[in-house]
Amino acid sequence: MRPGPGDGFRPAKAFKPPGLRRRVRRESLEARRERARAIARRLARAYPRSTCALRHRDPFELLVATMLSAQTTDLAVNRVTPGLFARFPDARSMAQASEGAVEQAIAGIGLWRAKARNVREAARLLVERHGGEVPRDLDALVALPGVGRKTATAVLSTAFGMHAGITVDTHMLRVNRLLGLSDAREPEAMARALEALLPRRGWGAYTHRIIDHGRLVCVANRPRCGACPVSSLCHSAFDPAAGYRADNDGVVPASAKGLSWLAWETGPAGGR
Repeated sequence: MRPGPGDGFRPAKAFKPPGLRRRVRRESLEARRERARAIARRLARAYPRSTCALRHRDPFELLVATMLSAQTTDLAVNRVTPGLFARFPDARSMAQASEGAVEQAIAGIGLWRAKARNVREAARLLVERHGGEVPRDLDALVALPGVGRKTATAVLSTAFGMHAGITVDTHMLRVNRLLGLSDAREPEAMARALEALLPRRGWGAYTHRIIDHGRLVCVANRPRCGACPVSSLCHSAFDPAAGYRADNDGVVPASAKGLSWLAWETGPAGGR
């Protein structure tokens, strides 16, 4: 079955793109806030099943998987974590693992040597400082090696339902710039801009939906604007400078294999 954004989503039929629209840069904060919230509502209808694409069973597994995902696809991480967690299912066992054993388990992903060191040291500090549990505190998480704001906010949101901040990855940077919600090029600046626009309770869900949207519809250099549920609210819709071509619209991209709900349905055994 071809993947789609979710129940209720229907690509535009016989849609003729309007003339090239200019990217609007002058917009009041209130107007931008209203547009951002309208975008979030449409994405919620289009992607009702969006979630974290990293397979995990508990906060510790989520923390480790998120650390491993830096500069690596979620699909690649999901291929190595079942074996890793079968051998080292919690912080205590991971802290006691040899560096070589962890390296061997994650050797299929990028930067595996550095990540193996960080994962073992983070596990050691979890045992030493937090009784082996993942802390529900942003500052405590970013104090761990290999854990930045992106990882910490993702873990707090997904594992504990906390609204500690918006998580910004490459999809979030690219798509929100195209939407015209922020011109920021750095994750923390983008996060601050989006947090000023969107209700706190929706921060985590917005992140997951934008990531899925970036994989399925707003594909890098090949946006499918004719199949986009938010095109009328986007400052870059149908813009050739953003890579739009009409023949993009009917093509399901390879990146759709990374959709969050498909990762849980078709990934390796050992989901929630």
